[in-house]
Amino acid sequence: MAIPVIDFSKLNGEERAKTLAQIATCCEEWGFFQSFKKEREENFNKSTAVKLLNEVEKNNKCNNGKVENVEWEDVFLLTDDNGWPFHVPQFRKTMKEYRIELKNLAERVMEVMDENLGLPKGYIKKAFNNGKNGSENPFFGTKVSHYPPCPNPEMVNGLRAHTDAGGVILLFQDDQVDGLQILKDGEWIDVQPIQNAIVINTGDQIEVLSNGKYKSVWHRVLAKENGNRRSIASFYNPSYKATIAPAPQLIGEINKDNKEDQVKLISNYPSFVFGDYMNVYTEQKFLPKEPRFQAVRAM
Repeated sequence: MAIPVIDFSKLNGEERAKTLAQIATCCEEWGFFQSFKKEREENFNKSTAVKLLNEVEKNNKCNNGKVENVEWEDVFLLTDDNGWPFHVPQFRKTMKEYRIELKNLAERVMEVMDENLGLPKGYIKKAFNNGKNGSENPFFGTKVSHYPPCPNPEMVNGLRAHTDAGGVILLFQDDQVDGLQILKDGEWIDVQPIQNAIVINTGDQIEVLSNGKYKSVWHRVLAKENGNRRSIASFYNPSYKATIAPAPQLIGEINKDNKEDQVKLISNYPSFVFGDYMNVYTEQKFLPKEPRFQAVRAM
C-alpha cells in the first residue's frame, strides 16, 4: 500500500475535476498525500536521547530496553522573526524563498479543500486569520530535522507517533533515507521517498473545520541504523487568537424521522481559541487526540 501521489499541475488543465476528486479522496481517506510538479553530529552526541540510549544499552533495562519520551531527532525552527545563521547568508536567502513558495502552496491546498468541501473560496484561510482579512496573521513556521544513524533503532523513536496540531503541513523529506510512517486502517504504512515531492497532511484544525470529514492522521518517524535522514516541515497554522469551529455549512444534517425534513444541526467538535488548544496540545501531543478536544471544550 502506497501513499497517493498528486500532480498539482493538472489543477490548471482539462483534468482539474479528476484531480480535485483525487485530493478529496486523499483528505477523507488518508489525511496524507504527496504533491509534485513535473517541472521542478557533533552537538547531537551530547543530547538527552543519546545519553538515555547509552544508559539503556549499558544496563539492559528500563521499559524492556526501550527509551521512552525522547526523540532521536536534532531540530531547529525557522520563522520570519527568529534569528538566522549570520555566517551562512545564502542559507537565509534560499530558505526565505522556499518558505514563500511553500506558504503559497499551502494556501492553494486550502482553496482546493474549500472547493471540495463546498465552502466559499478562502474560507479556511479567513478562519485561520480569525475571520478577518489579514488583521490576525496565521502562523507559518518551518522545522528542519536531522535523524542521525542510530546504533540501536529498535530501542528509541525517531519521532513518537502523533497528529499535528495545526492546519496544513508540507514536508520536504529525504529522498534517500526513509522512516516516515502513517497509521492507516490500524497498520503503519511507509511514506515512500519521492524525489522533488512535497508530502502534505492535514492537522487537527482542518479536522475541526471540516467537522470530521477530513481527519488528522497519526504518523511517526523510525530511527534508522544507516544513513542520515533530513527533512524540512512547514506548518500553516491559525493565528493563536483565531476561533476555530466546524464550518456552519458542514454541520447540517437532515432529520429523516421528521416528516417535515427539518434540519438538525450536529457539530462534532467544540468552538475554541487556537492558542488555548495549543496549551493543551503541548502537554498531550503524544496522547490520544480526542481528550484534547474534550479538554479545550471545558475551557
